[in-house]
Order: sequence, then structure tokens, then C-alpha cells
Amino acid sequence: MDLDVFVSAHRAEWDRLDELLRRHRHLSGAEVDELVTLYQRAATHLSQVQSTAPDPAITDRLTRLVARARSTVTGARTASWRDVAHFFTAGFPAAVYRSRNWWVPTALLSTVLAALIAWWVATHPEVRATIGAPEELREMTRPGGQYEAYYSSHPATSFAAQVWTNNAQAAAICLVFGAFLGLPVLWVLFQNVLNLGVGIGLMGSAGRLDTFLGLLLPHGLLELTAVFVAAGTGLRLGWTVIDPGPRSRRTALAQEGRAAVGMALGLAAVLLVSGVIEAFVTPSGLPTWARVLIGILAELLFLAYVHVVGRRAAKVGETGDIAVSDRSAEVPTAA
Repeated sequence: MDLDVFVSAHRAEWDRLDELLRRHRHLSGAEVDELVTLYQRAATHLSQVQSTAPDPAITDRLTRLVARARSTVTGARTASWRDVAHFFTAGFPAAVYRSRNWWVPTALLSTVLAALIAWWVATHPEVRATIGAPEELREMTRPGGQYEAYYSSHPATSFAAQVWTNNAQAAAICLVFGAFLGLPVLWVLFQNVLNLGVGIGLMGSAGRLDTFLGLLLPHGLLELTAVFVAAGTGLRLGWTVIDPGPRSRRTALAQEGRAAVGMALGLAAVLLVSGVIEAFVTPSGLPTWARVLIGILAELLFLAYVHVVGRRAAKVGETGDIAVSDRSAEVPTAA
């Protein structure tokens, strides 16, 4: 394509579109129709220039012109409470449901690995010796020791905020940095599994496993599930870099990345619930069976939310991505 000839042929249209955009609040019906037509043509021209003769100056002018026209034609859109309700009743549970083939195996393998680490620590004194001196381990595992005192060392409200912040950050790292082939996700996941396995192993070796599980299960079931969902989704995002499927890699990453960022917000809400349980229920004076029952009920409610509400939303095409009207235009790709 001869760029000079192309620009000469279409400059008048671009100038006319620019003029209409500058006075778009005072256009007649015919001029509005003309603006829409010129916007569509300018978008086509931009695509042609980008694909055949990407001149920076022309591309910049057309990009700004098309963006202004798009904003004028589609109108500004602001988020509303209806969007929030839709996210939590369709978008978020559908995204979690669609990722189940990644986070369910992640949860199972992580649980098995944590159990193996716990067994290794509990049955091998030489392993425990590398973790700490005997006096330190006794201080950690004794009644009222570090493991138990952890849950009542701060006021409940500030403790809930601290727990929620830490866990939400870990989940966000898994989701956002999954694009780096999933490597940061594996590291965060391993750290969580290692800490869990060592804690169970040490308390088990001290004959206080029942106490530890009574402290862990009320909040830990929901908390660990959220972390596994984040890790599995992050790994899925990393795999998209390797195998985007029929979509272009850029389109696939954009779609899955937007859904992952949305899931970070949803999981933050889930982790807020687990943080409240950890701060107010775990250290409470309730019987162990009552505290564990609360944790089991919270976990079952979340799983039902995902597999009932999420499955229904996914069947009608919900993916957790933003609305089509809010996305950038995408170039169709051949399968």
C-alpha cells in the first residue's frame, strides 16, 4: 500500500470526523449517522495501516481519533451495584467453576504433599532437629505455646485484617503472576504446603495433633481452598502462554488475564470470610466440634456456590471476563 496515496484519499474523512467529534453535543440526526459511519471507516483505516504500513504518526492520529469516536458513539459507562451483583452471582462463581480442572488437582496434590511432609517431620527426629532446637520446638508445641498463642496474640479485629491482607496478597500473586509460566505460583504454593506440613508434623510429634487441627480446620478449609483456587487459576494462565488454543496468544492472555484479575477480587471476599472466622471463631471458647463444624459449613457453602451457581452461569456462557461492550475490539482468528 502506498501510504501517501492512502492518506491523501482519506484525510478529508478523518478531518470531518474530528470536526463532528468536537461538536458532538450539537449534531443533527443526519450528522450523528455520518459520525458513526466515519468512525467505522476510521477503525478500518487504522487496521489497514497497522497491518500493512505502520507509520507511527498516522497510527497515532488514527488511534486517538478512533478512541474518541468510540467513546462518543458508545457513551461513557460507569460501574453500578448491578455490576457488583452480577459479578458475585454469575461472573466470579463461573470463573472458579471453569478453572476446576486446574484447582481441584492442585488441591489434591498439595494436600498429599502436606501430609507427606507432616509424616516426615513427625517420624524423623533428625528432621525436627534441623527446624529448631529441642527447647524451641517445645515452646512452639506446648499448651499455650506459639502455635496456640498465634490466634490470640492480637485484638480480633486487627488480627482479621492482618490475616486477610496476607492471604489476599498471596492469592493475588498466584493469579496475576501466573502468566510467568506459573513459576511464581509454584513457589507460593510450595511455601504454603511446607508451612502446613511442618506445623502438623511438629504438633503430631508432640502428641497434640488434635489441638492443632482444632485450631486449623475452622478457618483453614475455606482459606486453603481459596489459595488452591488462586494457584490453579494462575497455573492455567501460565499454560495459556504455552498453549493459547485456537485464539491468538494475545487474545487468550487478555481474556484469561481479565478473568484472573476478577477472581482476585472475588477471592479477596472469600478470604475475608476465612479471616473473620480465624480471628473470632478459632480462638473462641466454643467447643472444638462447634468450631470445626463452622469451618465445614463455610467450606460446603463455598463449594455449593461454585458448583451450583457457577455451573449454571458457565452453562449460559459466563466466563468471568468483563462485558463485551467494555472490551477492546478483537480481530477474528481462523481455527
